[in-house]
Amino acid sequence: MIVPSEAAAAGWSPHHLRLHRHLLRQPLLLPPGAPLLLAVSGGQDSMALTALLHDLSRLHHWPLTLWHGDHGWRPESAAQARQLATWAQQRSLAFDLERADPAPAGEAAARQWRYDCLQRLAAARGCRHVVTAHTGSDRAETLLLNLARGSHHRGLASLPALRPLAAPALLVRPLLPFSRQDTARICRELALPIWEDGTNLDARFGRNRIRAEVMPVLEQLHPGAGRRIGALAQRLEEELHDQDELVALALQSLRPPRDPGGRVLLRPGLAQLGRANRRRLLQHWLVAQGAPALTGRNLDDLAARLDRQRGPGQQNLAAGWLLHWDRSTLVLQCPAAPDPGHG
Repeated sequence: MIVPSEAAAAGWSPHHLRLHRHLLRQPLLLPPGAPLLLAVSGGQDSMALTALLHDLSRLHHWPLTLWHGDHGWRPESAAQARQLATWAQQRSLAFDLERADPAPAGEAAARQWRYDCLQRLAAARGCRHVVTAHTGSDRAETLLLNLARGSHHRGLASLPALRPLAAPALLVRPLLPFSRQDTARICRELALPIWEDGTNLDARFGRNRIRAEVMPVLEQLHPGAGRRIGALAQRLEEELHDQDELVALALQSLRPPRDPGGRVLLRPGLAQLGRANRRRLLQHWLVAQGAPALTGRNLDDLAARLDRQRGPGQQNLAAGWLLHWDRSTLVLQCPAAPDPGHG
C-alpha cells in the first residue's frame, strides 16, 4: 500500500501530497499501474495536473500519454502545440498531437471533437482512463450555467469525478478538490510553462462570461463562493448516487413481467407517484436506457402529462428517440437504424 509518508520522503510539495491523499481515498479514480491518457491544453490546469501525475507516477506506476488537440482557431496554436510537444519530449513523456480539420464551428463542437479523439486514441492504446484537468472552479461555473439553463438536479451535479465514455473507457477528473487559484500556485512553485489560449477571454463563449463577469461578483459578495458552489455540486452528485440505488429498485416494480429490454413502464403505477418522484424515475429510466436526458422544464411537462386523468400521448426526444403512452403502458422507442439498402 502507498502511504503519504512515502510521498513526503520524496520531497514533494503539499500539492503533491494533497492529490496523493485524494487518490488514496478514491482508489477507483486512478488505480496503481493503470495506463493514463491525459488531455493537455497547455493551460495552467492541465500543466499542473501533468506535473503532479508525472511526479506521483513513481509511486503509483502509471504509464502516462499526453494528448493535445489543436482546434485551429488561433494563428499561434500550431507553434504552441509544437512547443508543448518539445516540453513533453524533454521529460520523456509520450505525446500525441491532433489538429482539427476543419476547425470546429463552436464550443460544443470543439468539446465533442476532443472527446471523440480521446476515445479513439484510448481504444487504440488499450487505455481505460482518460484524464482531464477540470477543477472545482470549472465545476462551480458549470453548475451556474446549467442552473441558468433550467437543468434537472442531475445537470446541477456537474462534472462528476468519474463517468463512462465509450466502453470500456472512463473519464476521470482528479483535480476537482483543487481550484483555479491552486493550479496557478502549482505552476508558479514548480516553474511550469503555460501556453495561454486567447479564446478563454472570448466573451462569445458562455463559460468565459461566467468566469470573468459572474464569479468575481459572487466572490465579492460572499468570499469563497466558488469553493462552496463546487462543494454543492459534489454533494448533489453523492446524493444522486444514493437516490439512484433506490430509484433502480422502484423501477423494477413498474416494469411488466415480459419486457427484457426495460423500455416499457406500467403507467398506472407511475401515475400514483407524486410528480417529484415521477420526474426522478423518468429521468433515471431515460438515462439508463441511453436516451437523452430531459431539461427540467421538459421533465416537468412530461410528468404532468402522465397524470392519471390525462389520456394517451407521445413526446419526441432528442436524437430521434420517441416516448409514447396509452392508459396502461409507457413505451420508449430508440431511433430507427438506417436502412442498409438506401444511401
